[in-house]
Amino acid sequence: MAGNSKTAPFFSSAGSGIFRMPGPQILTVLLSIVGLVVASIFFAPSSITLGAVSGSIPFAAVLAIVGLGQLLVVQQGGFDLSVPGGVSLAVVICAHVPAGDNAVLPYAVGLAICAALATGILNGVMVGVFRVNAVIATIGVNALLYGGVFAVSGGVPILTTPLLQKIVIGTTFGIPHSVYFALAALIVVAFVVKKTVMGRRFEVIGANKTAAAAVGLRVRLHESMAYVYAQLLYCLAGILLAGILREPTAFQGEALLLPSIAVVVLGGTLSGGRGYPLATFIAAIFLNQLSQFALAVGVPYSGQSIIQALALGLGISVHSMQRRFGQRKLT
Repeated sequence: MAGNSKTAPFFSSAGSGIFRMPGPQILTVLLSIVGLVVASIFFAPSSITLGAVSGSIPFAAVLAIVGLGQLLVVQQGGFDLSVPGGVSLAVVICAHVPAGDNAVLPYAVGLAICAALATGILNGVMVGVFRVNAVIATIGVNALLYGGVFAVSGGVPILTTPLLQKIVIGTTFGIPHSVYFALAALIVVAFVVKKTVMGRRFEVIGANKTAAAAVGLRVRLHESMAYVYAQLLYCLAGILLAGILREPTAFQGEALLLPSIAVVVLGGTLSGGRGYPLATFIAAIFLNQLSQFALAVGVPYSGQSIIQALALGLGISVHSMQRRFGQRKLT
């Protein structure tokens, strides 16, 4: 048995590998991706051309990073609705503070990270310590963040700093650097959650806070820190967006709230406890390509929210069917 635990598969639906994935959800996402590619070939070939894919990959990377942040909060039984403000604040700080001056960029990035830490601590204290409902707390914080967004930007777009643009949209081996940042975030989140004592305690607390408190685990600390980790990931996504877009606006995070929840649910995490970082990452790729397909077949941009809501409904349906099937097997 000890040997088996040491040789647990890296990719597994039932092991302890860092990229452990839920069987039904990942199968659904993978089949959906295959179906989407086939549909694109016949109905929207322009959505899978090299130019279209290379242009959309950086945005898929940003969504994956935001999804990983939301995943950590969902694992603790909450939802973080401060995603738009967190991402947007990082965008405007990294765009407006340097104002085109490459030398000021490191200071701006540091300032964005500090703002993310402060936001995460505020969310975490309200939810984890004072037990404010997560939805209410994060909506209020999101409003505060947008106050900061307008204070920094004045609501006026500005050109991205050349150095940041070069770092983010540059390529290595033909792959945009934003993808490497997303993969690094995935590896860090998956390793910490699945292979460290802190991560295992984090999942145990998310699964059953009462039992975790009974055995002496620091429930409030772990629950609070989920919001700090999430904001740091939103900050990374915002920094990347500031480099991807030539002239980012103050509302760049607005389009990421519903997708961030959708990819988490599509990836198989709907309630506290175990999370599936790789499945969430793959779901982000699927949802991004689904949006590209919809635009290619003539669905207006305003209809993207409907598509994302349908994807969210699909994830919830698969999760519900899995639970029902599990309950039947137990009986």
